[in-house]
Amino acid sequence: MRRYGFLFALCAIFGLSASAQDGLHEIIAAGGKLEKVACCFKFTEGPAWHPRGFLIFSDIPADTIYKWDPRTGRTEVFRRPSGHANGNLFDLQGRLVTCEHDRRVSRTERDGSIVTLAARYQGKRLNSPNDLAIRSDGSIYFTDPPYGISKEQEELGFYGVYRLTPRGELSLLDRSFKRPNGIAFSPDERRLYVSDSAEGTISVFDVLPDGSIANKRVFATLEGSGEAGVPDGMKVDERGNIYCTGSHGVWIFAPDGRKLGIIETPEVPANLAWGDADRRTLYITARTSVYRLRMRAAGPNLGPAAHK
Repeated sequence: MRRYGFLFALCAIFGLSASAQDGLHEIIAAGGKLEKVACCFKFTEGPAWHPRGFLIFSDIPADTIYKWDPRTGRTEVFRRPSGHANGNLFDLQGRLVTCEHDRRVSRTERDGSIVTLAARYQGKRLNSPNDLAIRSDGSIYFTDPPYGISKEQEELGFYGVYRLTPRGELSLLDRSFKRPNGIAFSPDERRLYVSDSAEGTISVFDVLPDGSIANKRVFATLEGSGEAGVPDGMKVDERGNIYCTGSHGVWIFAPDGRKLGIIETPEVPANLAWGDADRRTLYITARTSVYRLRMRAAGPNLGPAAHK
């Protein structure tokens, strides 16, 4: 990162908390500045924007999902206990689907009740579901590394990528990752991206008509590891660019794998989400805080069902 020091200085002059590699000026809004909107948590994760105009996010060690309202700037408890929630997404009916380190994928119903969607595969307990992506047919794709459990608690013996159909059928799609983590679809849903925190890579699959995946190949490699961060949460924008939290900030790649730049963050980031009514604000969870940055690019349009 030292070789970008001069470029970072230019960004500071112009109020941009981002590296100035080619492409970022086309993505970040003019005058865009990284802003801290909430702080003083233990470990933030799983941001998700509710169609009614607020952000929810997890604090894993605090066993809490919080709600942050941009109209008031206030943060309040949304769900506690949360099952040590990690990744969150609202489904096509506006219900919160959560990957819990307490070894299940859950859904919060409109009446506040919580149901288990997946907890076992072939009779064995899942490791600790981490992050998820929801396809337009309602299927939930999620990763299952062991970050929330000890080695002695593992029952499966591998770390998988799964698909859960709307009818509740759970299938293992891939078990070749060392630490599968972030997961995201391309806007046309023909590709599925999965980050591997141990390998420092993002892999991409072709999504077949039946919802299965094939033809795994390395899409991008993120340099740096350890305290500076590893490949973690991922999202895409409407142009098909891929955003992955990693070393020193949010790494952005074009659909062809070309690196567009890094949005630098003051704290090590873990996940991100598109928000606001126009889907042009990027919300980033980073250790003890939540940040936001206005963008030219927008998040994918989830369709009318997401706005119910």
